[in-house]
Amino acid sequence: MSVVINTNFAATVAANNLAASNENLQKSLNRLSSGSKIVNPSDDAGGLAVSMKLSSTAKSQGATISILGNGVSFLQSQDGALKVAGEILTRMSELGTLSADPTKGPSDVANYDTEFTALNAQLTSIATQTFNGVTLFGTGTMAIAGTTVSKADLATAVTSVTAATTAATGGAAAQTAIQTVATERAQNGAEQSRLGFASELLTVNKSNLEAANSRISDVDVAQESTQLARWNILVQSGTAMLSQANQSAQIALKLLQ
Repeated sequence: MSVVINTNFAATVAANNLAASNENLQKSLNRLSSGSKIVNPSDDAGGLAVSMKLSSTAKSQGATISILGNGVSFLQSQDGALKVAGEILTRMSELGTLSADPTKGPSDVANYDTEFTALNAQLTSIATQTFNGVTLFGTGTMAIAGTTVSKADLATAVTSVTAATTAATGGAAAQTAIQTVATERAQNGAEQSRLGFASELLTVNKSNLEAANSRISDVDVAQESTQLARWNILVQSGTAMLSQANQSAQIALKLLQ
């Protein structure tokens, strides 16, 4: 190999190798410090696109799970009101039976009517209860995260009862209303079960999406630490070799002495 002064090919090669090793070292440091395998889009352009879609879908499903949870809370509040309404109707039916007792005098019947009227007012109040400003009862359906839920129609169920002014006239109507409320509670329970399973499915899907995204975007610390040690050694050795290559031109000077 010729001994030259103007061109130091060995130093150029050493400098290029050092630059490449240093770049890889910086990438390893960035990945380990961020915990992400994809620090820049150029690291894995295709993987970044997939990761963004998976992450977006997982977050969307997380929001849906929250909505389903709110739906279950709504139905639980509704069922609580239906339970109390059923207890009130049971008492109103009892009052109707007691008021028909021929051994009771007018004052006794009046007392039953007084309690019946008070319970009537409470029953009307329950039918107007709300959950976060949304009425608990009504007609038709409501969509909760794509799941159709029927609204309990408590008002219609108790209309004939609340229209009664005495225990005697409202007792039989209360018994009929109890049947309706029992059906509404059964429907409520079925819908709570459905929302619960829908939430469970989304939770599993969300976990799988996050796991898939992790495989694409999260750095393997053990593997990357090994790479970091490798590039660190190469940078140190490259620096030493570049220093040696820069000194090799001095051989030509010795020939001129």
